[in-house]
Amino acid sequence: MTYAASLGNHAEAVEEALETYKKDNITARIWDGDHTVWQSEPDEISNRLGWLTIADRMDLDTINDLVEAVHSAGYTDILLLGMGGSSLAPEVFSRTFGSAEGHPDLHVLDSTDPGAVRAYDETLDLANTLFIVASKSGGTAETLSFFKYFYNRCVDELGEAEAGEHFIAITDPGSKLEKLGKELEFRHVFLNDPNIGGRYSALSFFGLVPAALLGINVPKLLERANAAAEAAKAASSDAAKLGVTIGELANQGRDKLTLITDPQIESFGDWVEQLIAESTGKAGKGILPVVGEDLGEPEVYGDDRVFVLMQIGKTSDYAILLNGLESAGHPVITLTLDDTYDLGAMFFLWAMATAVAGWRLGIHPFNQPNVESAKVQARAMINEYTEKGELPAGEIIDPDPGALTRFLDSASPGDYVTLQAFITPNEAATTALHALRMAIRDNRKLATTMGYGPRYLHSTGQLHKGDGGSGLFVQFTSDVEDDVDIPDEAGSSESAMTFGVLRDAQALGDAQALRGEGRRILRFRLSEDVLEDLAGLSAGSV
Repeated sequence: MTYAASLGNHAEAVEEALETYKKDNITARIWDGDHTVWQSEPDEISNRLGWLTIADRMDLDTINDLVEAVHSAGYTDILLLGMGGSSLAPEVFSRTFGSAEGHPDLHVLDSTDPGAVRAYDETLDLANTLFIVASKSGGTAETLSFFKYFYNRCVDELGEAEAGEHFIAITDPGSKLEKLGKELEFRHVFLNDPNIGGRYSALSFFGLVPAALLGINVPKLLERANAAAEAAKAASSDAAKLGVTIGELANQGRDKLTLITDPQIESFGDWVEQLIAESTGKAGKGILPVVGEDLGEPEVYGDDRVFVLMQIGKTSDYAILLNGLESAGHPVITLTLDDTYDLGAMFFLWAMATAVAGWRLGIHPFNQPNVESAKVQARAMINEYTEKGELPAGEIIDPDPGALTRFLDSASPGDYVTLQAFITPNEAATTALHALRMAIRDNRKLATTMGYGPRYLHSTGQLHKGDGGSGLFVQFTSDVEDDVDIPDEAGSSESAMTFGVLRDAQALGDAQALRGEGRRILRFRLSEDVLEDLAGLSAGSV
């Protein structure tokens, strides 16, 4: 893997920042676990640096034993139930490598939309499906809701005696999920190093158990990761350069980190998005990762961009456009992978670079102080539902191109627009949302991002509420046609809430949390024809 950067008139400032980095001995201090690199107190730092050495400490024997057992059992599919750092790395492995011959396919459920839950229930053969319940805390509301639903479905179809064999858990020691796994006789419970935060856990059990089950050569992946870790002990490493560069560019106003990836590793951008957004978006600062935008001509961008190309091999379909962006004065960084197994190195490189960028920004890269606010508001909405039998409507309107136009008119240069979609995630909806964000970017010269709810809450939600307040948030919800009950407990037939209620409570909760931080938000209630509504907004509002 190689690193190159064309920084234009920012080169001198970045070089000065690199000299400060070396003078302050930051590389050695990070490896020594010195919390004062980021803040005076050790809280959530001293116990969050396990990712530095985890690739060298992984227990592959236990993983290999599970792979053999799963192969012998004849499973054809795996459904991973998890959010954020527990699901994004497995998704990268699944979408990049697929499943090797004789290994099960892996799917990820990270949406509380009833349509998403039902889709897997209707398409998977439960008798031949293994479920991975992944949660660092062991108490993630969405993950436990998914688990209770599918555990009950397995009990219904396979019987209580066999149901537990279809589940494994990945969690921290002492969690509620560990206890559940033992009580319900899961096939296995993997206890991860608790000194690793969720978004830094790709090279731990959270990422490598799913990777091994897909038939990926995990030792080869770790070999690349360990080589990157060893290289990162040098003060002038690629990881240090990347981290100092994106941190200093953000300080200079280039805080929209626009990720361009080869199609083969496209999903890796989603993993980087969570890592960067949740690590840097706090204390009124932040680097906004922009993932999934089409690469355009220089005139559609403001001067708040830095572009990062991640490519396999030295030829790229993006070369002509990127050369034009360089000529127009935009910084361009290029990371060239030898092959897909260099993702092992990339997981480590970006983790270290993010820690370094945190130093340059003067923020704490391992906590997430604003994530809880949306959860608190969502719980308040659920409590109101429990008391009154319905959720409050909140401030929401029917699709109105004029309202969206007026909302976007409030934007200033350097702002960004985020589309938050609490609707059933599918290819058609993604295409329609993409068309809207491209129309906004091309006509407004604003950076755009898009995320399905509640998935984005575990990725970019921290930055939305913790950065400097330059976001404009457009939230979409839709009516639930065929809701799905959430069991009160695993094995219980009682249900006090549905996935539709949980989804809508999370949408309301995040809207309230954003308003509480003084953010600008516009909410649309889409009709049954979601695609037509989105197309109408794209055509008539920007």
